[in-house]
Amino acid sequence: MYLTKKEEKMSNGEYGETIRKSMDILIALGDIYEAEKLVDIESAQVSGVSYKTIGDAGLEYLEDLASDKLEPSNVNSTLNPAGTDLDNWKSFNFPEDFSIKQNKIVDAYGKLGINTTCTCTPYLIGNVPKFRDHVAWSESSAVAYVNSVIGARTNREGGPSALAAAIVGKTPMYGFHLDENRVPTTAFNVETDLKTIDYGALGYIVGKQVGSGIPYFKLQNTPNNNDLKSLSAALASSGAVALYHVEDVTPEYKNSEITDFITISNNDINETKDKLSTTDREPDLICLGCPHASLEEIKQVANLVKDKTIKNELWVCTSINIKAAADRMGFTKTIENAGGHILCDTCMVVAPIEDMGYEVIGVNSAKAANYVPSMCGLDVIYKDLSELVKFV
Repeated sequence: MYLTKKEEKMSNGEYGETIRKSMDILIALGDIYEAEKLVDIESAQVSGVSYKTIGDAGLEYLEDLASDKLEPSNVNSTLNPAGTDLDNWKSFNFPEDFSIKQNKIVDAYGKLGINTTCTCTPYLIGNVPKFRDHVAWSESSAVAYVNSVIGARTNREGGPSALAAAIVGKTPMYGFHLDENRVPTTAFNVETDLKTIDYGALGYIVGKQVGSGIPYFKLQNTPNNNDLKSLSAALASSGAVALYHVEDVTPEYKNSEITDFITISNNDINETKDKLSTTDREPDLICLGCPHASLEEIKQVANLVKDKTIKNELWVCTSINIKAAADRMGFTKTIENAGGHILCDTCMVVAPIEDMGYEVIGVNSAKAANYVPSMCGLDVIYKDLSELVKFV
């Protein structure tokens, strides 16, 4: 792989050990995938944040990187969700030792120049690249969204490679950074109108079928951004989809030449929604916001629970930025008056909810329905918001 003179100096350690280690990761990736060169990136999004997933070894690795004096790149870089609400973990009874170590992880990332706002929806809080920008993102649902809905270009990075790219400001030029690798592999004609959790079910079905392929969708109705957020998450979690096209919706669909379609019926959607629930029991915790809730989604929750009392325990997970807007709009107070809570920085998948006394989790996210049983060992109920929330 070709390196500029400056990149050679970075690789040789002339800019410090942390940059040298980061260059080692990027060069190794470039060699594996036969990239011709590194390309400058406009933004990064880094996973590997929750103490639940990276543990003490990850904390030690990050603190070692952060101990080196470093002049961070000017890349706009954000973090994936952490394992706790960083500021209010005591209020929500998160384990103390876990929460203290979680904050140390986030502090180490901050010393490396990464924005310590923790969210899986960075495109909702200002990390919004332009069409055709090269970026290095690692949260799977955000990768699918930024590639597909925005039309920026990223591979499905791992946490270490996204961090290395954020530190250096570059990533190897291969995979989805190249035009020839962005064309669809399989096309689907959805013969039913979709609403709310139907998009998650569709993504689950198609992700299972195409794996790491590139699906093309012909839909009966036009999805909004929240629908596309749900579709992205389900495609990325049931398969390994990093890019998809929706006819007349996403920016690169016209580059496709489609002739043969696989049909998705209303029965397919309904059967999948039923399949994603693992029990018939009532949830003792409802978790919304996977991926993190938008302000519009929080407004929907507030309108549903206004002047009522919630029977189940309710968490709405979002970023601290969106929470601040919800506070100002009065949505937070409405939800709290009904007995619910808005949590920042975390979500039900990467939080230690299995150690907090819960058994059945209610979700309106196909990604969460897919991951909670395997990552948390808990049962899930997959239903629409209006069906999940019960009132006294």
